[in-house]
Amino acid sequence: MEMLTPEEGRTAVRLARSAIGKTLSGERAALPALPAVFREKRGVFVTIKRQGRLRGCIGLPYPTRPLADAIVEAAVSAALEDPRFPPVSPQELPDIDLEVTVLTEPRPLDCPPEGRPGCVEVGKHGLIVSGLGAGGLLLPQVPAEYGWTSREFLDQTCVKAGLSPGCWKRDDVAVLTFEGQIFDEKAV
Repeated sequence: MEMLTPEEGRTAVRLARSAIGKTLSGERAALPALPAVFREKRGVFVTIKRQGRLRGCIGLPYPTRPLADAIVEAAVSAALEDPRFPPVSPQELPDIDLEVTVLTEPRPLDCPPEGRPGCVEVGKHGLIVSGLGAGGLLLPQVPAEYGWTSREFLDQTCVKAGLSPGCWKRDDVAVLTFEGQIFDEKAV
């Protein structure tokens, strides 16, 4: 997967903010002319923070849609449909900060379950845990923010899935890794 340039990252963040702003004002979010990378199918997450605290985070982990469409969908969903939070109001717009994480395609962790902590690189990998009728995902930046070890990261991804910590040790629980290119609105 080709990495986005810093300018393309700034464009991704501006696209996410524009999609939220237009949706909150009742306008239809029309896509502007964008570089070719935005037509490639990519996974993406949009994280919304207010005063440094999580305010919404939703995305598409798999590359099923063109990046531009995926950013718009994830941004609007993070603002209005994250079940953990009330919808973002138009009055909040000036106070929120956006982060767009463009993902590589998730791949199964290629090691036996007991070796998984040694195969997960904190700060590089994001994780998807699925099995036992549940699934959960944590982005690469999450364990770094909390100072977790790879074992804690695996446990917390299980918890996010609604499963017990340590379920990653089971053969019938799949663990996938991905990487993310993070573009923070404050850094743009």
